[in-house]
Amino acid sequence: MSGLPQQPYFLRALYEWCVDSGYTPYATVKVDSRTRVPKGFVKDGQIVLNIGPNAVRNLHMDNDWLTFSARFGGMAQNIEVPVGNVTAIYAQETGEGMGFGDGETAQPASDAATVSDADATLSDGPSQPPKGKPQLRVVK
Repeated sequence: MSGLPQQPYFLRALYEWCVDSGYTPYATVKVDSRTRVPKGFVKDGQIVLNIGPNAVRNLHMDNDWLTFSARFGGMAQNIEVPVGNVTAIYAQETGEGMGFGDGETAQPASDAATVSDADATLSDGPSQPPKGKPQLRVVK
């Protein structure tokens, strides 16, 4: 008997942990034909998304899809990501989080385009650029 996949549960839990801790949750996403993201922000088949409450609207994470709306380059976009395409979720400020996949470590900022708070926010308040290079580390 095959059980339910664990990834969507870990995504939701780490998202809540980031928000409750006052951190900004970022997700690294592998882009394919099922992924609906602004193609101009994709680099090397990946995109890094700020999914914090100040950057997105109508965030929904179920067992199959991560969906929300956000602004990219000043234009509102609807984002649709299959949960299986999320390769990592982490706190932007500390780099703490979790990578998913078949043994590959996600490279959040160095190998993928990063959508910063300034590019992906729906609030009118001042935004701050990301500080430092995020790092993922294995948590046992």
